[in-house]
Amino acid sequence: VLWFSIAAVVFMNGAVFGVFGYFSGYLTNITAFSWNTVSLILLVYGLMNIVGNFIAGRMLSAGASADKLVIIFPVTLGIVYAAFFWSGTSAPAMALITLLWGVLGGMNANINQYWITTAAPAAPDFANGLFLTAANLGTALGSAVCGMVIAHMGMQYMMWGGIVFLILCLAMIIPRVYRSDEYVCLGESK
Repeated sequence: VLWFSIAAVVFMNGAVFGVFGYFSGYLTNITAFSWNTVSLILLVYGLMNIVGNFIAGRMLSAGASADKLVIIFPVTLGIVYAAFFWSGTSAPAMALITLLWGVLGGMNANINQYWITTAAPAAPDFANGLFLTAANLGTALGSAVCGMVIAHMGMQYMMWGGIVFLILCLAMIIPRVYRSDEYVCLGESK
C-alpha cells in the first residue's frame, strides 16, 4: 500500500507541476497571450487553488468519497489537459479551462498528502516526510519529462507529458483501492 501510494504521489505531482512549470510558455507561444495576460491568468490559477484546497479538504474528510475523489482526480485532470491541447489557440477557452485547472491544482496537494498519510497511519511524521519527498520527486520528474516532450515534439505537445504521468498515477491508485486483501486506513479496516 505504501509503495503504491508513494508512486501515485510521484506521478500525480509530476503531472501537475510538469505542465505548470512550462504553462506560461504555453500561454505565450501557443495561445499568444501577452505577458500581462499570462500574469493575470496565473494569478487566477493561484486563487482557484484556494477553492480546490477547500473542496478537497471537505471531500477527503468525508471519508466515503475519498477513494472516489482520488480515482476521479487523474481522469478529470487528463480531460483538462486534453482540452488544453485541443483548445490551445483559443484565448477564451484557455482562460476558462485554466479556472478548472486551478481548482484541480489546489486539490492536488491535499489528495497527495491524504494518500500517503492513510497508507502509514501509525507513523504520521514519517508519512509526512514521505509525502514531501514523493511530491518533490514528482515535480522534478514531471518537469524533466515535459521538458523532453517540448524539446523533441514542440511546446504544443507538452500536455501529453502530463497525461502520461496521469496514466501512470491511475495505474498506482487502482491496485490500492481495488485489491482483495484488507489494509488499515486511518486506523479502521477497509
